[in-house]
Amino acid sequence: MSQLITYLTFNGNCREAMLFYQSCLGGELYFQTLEESPKTKNLPNNYKKYILQAILKKENIVLMGTDLFDEDRLLQGNTIAILLKSSDETKIRKYYSSFSKKKTVSLPLKRNHWGILFGSITDTYGIRWLFSCNN
Repeated sequence: MSQLITYLTFNGNCREAMLFYQSCLGGELYFQTLEESPKTKNLPNNYKKYILQAILKKENIVLMGTDLFDEDRLLQGNTIAILLKSSDETKIRKYYSSFSKKKTVSLPLKRNHWGILFGSITDTYGIRWLFSCNN
């Protein structure tokens, strides 16, 4: 099964925005801060409250968000990414490979410290795609 999920990037106000979306849509909201991540112990305290990942779920609705973005400053247009998530690793590798043919920027598809297969591509049209597989 494959799924497209909207993934939003904020400039330090992810928690506020996601709480607003929850008030509009209902559902269960989960947050993970940088403080809860094992590789961020040396960050300044004011960064530790930033949202690493937020997930809002209600029925078939999934809205995700973060306060983190690449080295480039946050610009209108790079605040939204399309997350393609699958439990089938072969499919995710195929999708990543297909999108790689027209990429401008990429994060190699590899397992992160949670064991999730993850990578990203910004295509030649300026759309940021995230690829994720839990298996």
